[in-house]
Amino acid sequence: MKRERWQKEFSEWFNQMLRDADIMDTRYPVKGLYVWLPYGLKLRNSVFEIIKHLLNDSGHQEVLFPLLIPEDIFKKEAEHIRGFEGEVYWVTHGGRDKLDVKLALRPTSETSIYPMFARWIRSHADLPIKVYQIVNIFRYETKMTKPMMRLREVTTFKEAHTAHKNWDEAEAQVKKAVEIYKRFFDELGVPYVVTKRPPWDTFAGAKYSLAFDTLAPDLKTLQVGTIHNLGQNFAKVYDLKFETAEGKHDFVYQTCYGVSERVIAAVMMVHGDDHGLCMPPAVAPIQVVAVPIPFKEEETPVQQIAESVVNELNSIGVRAHLDVRDIRPGKKFYDWERHGVPLRLEIGPEDVKKAQVVAVRRDTGEKQIIQRQAIRTKVKQLLDEISGDLRDRAWKRFKEIIHEASDVKSIKQIIGKKGGMVRVPWCEQEACGQMLEEQAGVEILGQEFDGKHASGICPICSKRAKSYVLMAKTY
Repeated sequence: MKRERWQKEFSEWFNQMLRDADIMDTRYPVKGLYVWLPYGLKLRNSVFEIIKHLLNDSGHQEVLFPLLIPEDIFKKEAEHIRGFEGEVYWVTHGGRDKLDVKLALRPTSETSIYPMFARWIRSHADLPIKVYQIVNIFRYETKMTKPMMRLREVTTFKEAHTAHKNWDEAEAQVKKAVEIYKRFFDELGVPYVVTKRPPWDTFAGAKYSLAFDTLAPDLKTLQVGTIHNLGQNFAKVYDLKFETAEGKHDFVYQTCYGVSERVIAAVMMVHGDDHGLCMPPAVAPIQVVAVPIPFKEEETPVQQIAESVVNELNSIGVRAHLDVRDIRPGKKFYDWERHGVPLRLEIGPEDVKKAQVVAVRRDTGEKQIIQRQAIRTKVKQLLDEISGDLRDRAWKRFKEIIHEASDVKSIKQIIGKKGGMVRVPWCEQEACGQMLEEQAGVEILGQEFDGKHASGICPICSKRAKSYVLMAKTY
């Protein structure tokens, strides 16, 4: 598969794209913290409006919990705190006074939400509870930080938390969460695999964890979503009991699932190209930009016609923008191309005379004439085509870089030469899995969720394989 410059020089491309498209300013004077710029924030909000609608439509309710978590409450779940003890920021003083109880800046919110669940849940009639919030979280990231991918302040963290009467209901909610995330990523045109994480990479305090991963242009995987079945682990720690229909008492069963601004990074990286950002219409802050091209020798009302086109498109819900800056048209074309605007409309004197516009697609560069009277239907049709084509292109690239291997040598060769993911048979023994990671030098993402039945033998112990795992270099 031929790889373009933006794929070969991905890190440099990504940082340049953030600057050129006015997404984020990375010069904030604290490592791992960044500033969202207006255009980038509009993109962020468009992306997370999609997940909010999906959650709201499936019975979730939005809440907002405090940022600070008392140390004694945070440390109640021992396994959970062990999973986060190296990543927590602590508040120790209020002004000049030392606090009696240290306060953690939330690295995630189980330990702040579940003590409140204990106050809200009394009987089976109070269940299920399904809530979510979109907040910032803090984790002391010690590796090299990278905007949107490795942060110390995650400014956009969507976490959902649910409580249920029994294991089966919690399991059904996990499956529902998988479907919600599939619809979310499908709308964004972001390809993915869903895996069940190995035991040593399971969320601290969970019975098991699922994850959605996509591939960055440098062929490392980026985890973009997680889903956890918590069983009764947290319920027993925080005394989340309820009275059953039979009058007995039991602990609730819980799930949680989250996505962060890594999703936005994924949207930008999977659809980008050598020219920079290329956005799917569903989340583009500006879906259509109209550029009038007047000539002084001509008295045609180019700008007025362009303005009327923009107003007409805005009236049917298309996010259209009129560029009347006093700069050369070529500079405008270049600028909007780097901002990833899906469709550009050029309108000159000849176009006014012929009652037409020239439409230029950002993804392919293809030009076509649209008659003025057909502007509404044709623009909507083109935006739909761009969405579908971007999604198809991303999935095609993604499937081309999932390979098969049956031994450690092949895994190392494939990852070294081709990158991407490798599908490997596994006996499901933890010791073999960890040794496989060590010998291959890449991580096990996990067993494919609803994957095909395995054949072959485990590369480590040579016993019959029970499942396939995907392996890759990761962020």
